[in-house]
Amino acid sequence: MPTSSPKVDEAAAFLDQRKPDNWSPRAALILGSGLSHIAAAMQDAVEIDYSDIPHFIRSGVEGHQGKLLMGWLGGSPIVCFQGRQHLYEGVAEGLEAIKVSLRAVRKLGVEILFITAAAGSLNRSMGPGNLMMVADHINMTGQNPLIGPNDSAIGPRFPNMHAAYDMDLRGWLLDIAIADSINLHEGVYVGLLGPNFETPAEIRMMQIIGGDAVGMSVVPECLVAHHCGMRVLACSAITNFAEGIGSKPPTHEETLEVANECSEALTRLLFGFFESLA
Repeated sequence: MPTSSPKVDEAAAFLDQRKPDNWSPRAALILGSGLSHIAAAMQDAVEIDYSDIPHFIRSGVEGHQGKLLMGWLGGSPIVCFQGRQHLYEGVAEGLEAIKVSLRAVRKLGVEILFITAAAGSLNRSMGPGNLMMVADHINMTGQNPLIGPNDSAIGPRFPNMHAAYDMDLRGWLLDIAIADSINLHEGVYVGLLGPNFETPAEIRMMQIIGGDAVGMSVVPECLVAHHCGMRVLACSAITNFAEGIGSKPPTHEETLEVANECSEALTRLLFGFFESLA
C-alpha cells in the first residue's frame, strides 16, 4: 500500500525486517481486555514489544500486554496485536498510534482485520459470558481518526460506511460458530471515549438509539482499517450488563475475569476462522 507517512513507512520497514521466514500475512487480529492470552495459541511467532517498534505506543491498561506477534494461527499467517491503545489514554496519541499500527500492517499485505474487545451488554437477552459479532457501530467517542488532511493513496476522503463490518466475513464467521456449537449473537456496538463507565441515563439513551453493546474501543480501529481498504470483522466478549441493567455496577476487574471465561469459545471461533483462511 503506498503512503506518504514517514511514520508508517518506518514502522512497516521495522516489522518487515523482523518477520518470520516464508510468512506473508493476509490477516491481523487485535486482542482486547482480558483476551491477550489467546496469543498463546499462535505457532512459531516472532514477538516484539510495542515500545520497540517505531511510533507504536504501549498501553498502560491492565489486561493489555502491549506486544505484536507475527506467526501462524490455525495455519494462517497473521499479525496479532496483543493489546491496544485506547483513546482515553491520550486522544491525540491514541489516534496516531491506531493509524500508524494498522496502516503499517496493511503495507505488509494484511487484507482482513479481526477486532476483539470486551463490552457491556445493553440487551437483557445477551448476558455476561456471551459473544457478540458486530454488525454495525455507533460512534459516540466524539473523535474520528480520519479528521485532518487525507492521503488519497491510503483511502478516500469520504469513505462509505454502508458495510464497514464485512457482510461476507460475518456470514462466514456465523457458519463457523454454528458448526462448532458456539452461541454467537449479532448486534450494534456503541463506542464511547471512556475511561468512566456509563451512567444509567446514558445506557437508556443507547438502548433507544439501537445499541446492543457498549465499549471503549473497536470504532476507531474499524474506521482506520476500512479507510485503507481492509475488510473488517469484530467480535465482543460480553463481560457485564451495563449500568442500570444488571444487579451490580460494572468494574474493570469483572471485565477481565469474564473476558477470561469467554476466551475458550472465542479461541475456538478464531482458530476456526483463521484455519478456513489458510
